[in-house]
Amino acid sequence: MGNIQANVLLDAKGLACPMPIVKTKKAMKDLEAGQVLEIQATDKGSKADLKAWSESTGHQYLGTIEENNVLKHFVRKASGEETAEKNHPNVLSNEQLQQKLAEDVVVLDVRESAEYAFNHIPNAVSIPLGELESRLNELSKEKEILVVCRTGSRSDLASQTLAKNGFENVWNVVPGMSEWSGATDSNVK
Repeated sequence: MGNIQANVLLDAKGLACPMPIVKTKKAMKDLEAGQVLEIQATDKGSKADLKAWSESTGHQYLGTIEENNVLKHFVRKASGEETAEKNHPNVLSNEQLQQKLAEDVVVLDVRESAEYAFNHIPNAVSIPLGELESRLNELSKEKEILVVCRTGSRSDLASQTLAKNGFENVWNVVPGMSEWSGATDSNVK
């Protein structure tokens, strides 16, 4: 594969979610419409995160190349009228989620499988954000779905994906697992 020309290079190596997205948002502000940003990251979840973030903001996710354990993501900046970052309108706090656990709800954890394995809400369904679109059939449109991740960023993108695919009773939980004080399970023994 030939060299892909990017206008700006962003080094996000060694950073975990949500930092590659945070740095990408900041870098995008300085680009002109049509310019390409190359984001170099080592966080395996960054591909799904940047792809979903690009879709939610109107920027164009061009693709990812992996070289020597570094993911090189390419995103083209859209023009002003194309970019208005959308957020899922239905938001719950961790405290509200804690109260709803007694009801017949689905807690959907969209963190990477390793994050889920070490620490998750009991009975939460694990579908990493990058796999969500291909696994929608595992979820019921009849149930209330409460989406969690580490900080509320990936869960927001997942909530938007679910809503776009006909799921009507979807809630993004903020701030999510980073500040969760309720019961947790671990698959690691």
